[in-house]
Amino acid sequence: MSVEKIIDDWEQKKFKPVYWFEGEEDYFIDKAIDYAEHHILNESESSFNLSIFYGKDANWAEVINACRRYPMFAKKQVVLLKEAQQMKDLDKLESYVENPLDSTVFIVSYKEKKLDARKKFAKLIKEKGVLLTTKKMYDSQLPQWTQELLRSKGLTISQKGLVLLTDHIGNDLIRTENEIDKLSVNLGKRTEITEDDIELYIGVSKDYNVFELQSALAAKDLARSMRIVQYFEANPKAAPVQLVLPSLYSFFSKVFMIFGAATTDEKTIAANIGVNPYFMKEYMLAAKLYTYPGVENALLLLHQYNLKSVGVNDAGTEDASLLKEMIVKMLN
Repeated sequence: MSVEKIIDDWEQKKFKPVYWFEGEEDYFIDKAIDYAEHHILNESESSFNLSIFYGKDANWAEVINACRRYPMFAKKQVVLLKEAQQMKDLDKLESYVENPLDSTVFIVSYKEKKLDARKKFAKLIKEKGVLLTTKKMYDSQLPQWTQELLRSKGLTISQKGLVLLTDHIGNDLIRTENEIDKLSVNLGKRTEITEDDIELYIGVSKDYNVFELQSALAAKDLARSMRIVQYFEANPKAAPVQLVLPSLYSFFSKVFMIFGAATTDEKTIAANIGVNPYFMKEYMLAAKLYTYPGVENALLLLHQYNLKSVGVNDAGTEDASLLKEMIVKMLN
């Protein structure tokens, strides 16, 4: 069950007695907790029927006593336990989970950790309520997730703009939503986010970024590649080498996969290697210009210079100088 499905159930007043949100991705946990705190009960009901505890300060007996109370002037009461990973004697909540009240919605936020699924406590939560384990989103999932988030807010974005946004922010979902909300405010009555908007309000240059460097390298355009790296050199925060090298490695890895494709149909190849068909021409161009040995060499160079960037077999060469040296070798 997803967080979206759980919230949808809550909107329809369908509740389980216990919800346990755990795992690596704070965004989904925070989203559920925020809805529970502000929307399950109306304002008048919350005054008497909303209890909030924080793991660092909470006593297990007080939490259980709160859960065992009956609601006042409402059908349900909500008990939130936030940051439960910091709570001592957390396992003592098991006695309540084993026999929860139907009139209480007990919701737990357990971040960056997971219960042992083999133990009785986790099995009890699954039996009596909902145990949801969140995971960090893969980079390949970010564009679709971001697109769906934009759509839910009534916004659209160009494919290139989407890549700029997701590549710049990465899988920090909380920041992604905050940046989109900031864009939405600045758009006024407009609903389409442009590359200019991203440059103006988020601070990502639409002409000098990792995506544009990838494009320049795909076309074997040395002059353009060097201009972009010089921009990185003048603006170190724009594209740290630790971001640039993995992104380029991912690009050339997918180009490398083209040589093993059993078809020449671009849409089929795009699906097989996990690339949006909109960008497929760039990958095909790189495969054509570099050929198999050239792509293999590019991947070896990226690996070699990634090691140099962390000090292996290198005496402290500046990041921009490493990039320039690597690009010259790659294009030659």
